[in-house]
Amino acid sequence: MSKFLSSLVVGSALSLVSVTASSQVVLTTSSWLGPNHTLSQTQAKWCDEVRNATQSRVRCNILPKAVVAPPGTFDAVRDGLADLSYSVHGYTPGRYVSTLMAELPFMGDSAEASSVAYQRIYQKHLAALGEHKGLKVITVFTHGPGIVFNTKRAVTSLADMQGLKFRVGGGMVNEVGKAMGVNVTLKPAPESYELVSSGVMDGVFFPAESIESFKLEKLVKHKTTFPGGLYNTSFAFVMNEGTWNKISKADQDAITKLSGEYAARMFGRGWDNVDRRGNAFMQANGVVSTQAGKAFVEEVKGKTASLEAKWIADAKAKGLSNPEQILREYRAEIAKN
Repeated sequence: MSKFLSSLVVGSALSLVSVTASSQVVLTTSSWLGPNHTLSQTQAKWCDEVRNATQSRVRCNILPKAVVAPPGTFDAVRDGLADLSYSVHGYTPGRYVSTLMAELPFMGDSAEASSVAYQRIYQKHLAALGEHKGLKVITVFTHGPGIVFNTKRAVTSLADMQGLKFRVGGGMVNEVGKAMGVNVTLKPAPESYELVSSGVMDGVFFPAESIESFKLEKLVKHKTTFPGGLYNTSFAFVMNEGTWNKISKADQDAITKLSGEYAARMFGRGWDNVDRRGNAFMQANGVVSTQAGKAFVEEVKGKTASLEAKWIADAKAKGLSNPEQILREYRAEIAKN
């Protein structure tokens, strides 16, 4: 082979390597929950599917710890401290209005059904409001039905909750607690053990899985469940918008197939699975279970009825057309799943 031809071959090979390397995108991925939590595990599973779908051209580098505290997650992704993560809309009160729809009381007993319905409504109606500026929303989803847990006594009425202090996650659940006349304080979920073990809080509003996740089984003595859940919590799984734009069109198309409803179902199904495990875990650890009776449910409905009207008014002020109809659609979508 002539020296010229040899140089041409070597040059072509180096160019090919350079093109291949430049087409790879590594997503710096942050999680503020431990690696065994369902959200961390679902995020990792999604990353595996993305890597496979893009033949490793897009892959995740999952960090050993979060880049920021939970309330700063959306800003951290927007600003490029991380490329990919999830967080709770209610951790930044007042920023997100349309997403409060998914957190209203008595919406449903399945995280999967609620999450799929939520993503459908988000894509159809809510995304256009632009509340996630600077972020590529992979999906939105909810956790399982919210439960009242405490260290003191069985709760069968609003009167039983008086004098007790509860940690809540912010967003609509904060308003639910206040409407019920309960002493509630907004704190990120990972702070729950310290708050309850120290006696600063007497209980928490959480889904079933969280008692095991946050090691509260030796502290919590009672739980009260509500048909449809006392509340849900709205999450978004997001990517830095600039990072998304660096991904090739073909790989964006592959990732899109794994996003939206597909990812919402992944997160919701994972949460339903750990909720079932969580209920069995609590039973094994002697947590006393109370199902809210009809009178208690009606008492709570009466206290919280105004929250729906307030959300409708706030959503209209935000620019959402016909939120009443959107809320009806959301409930109908939940019923389908």
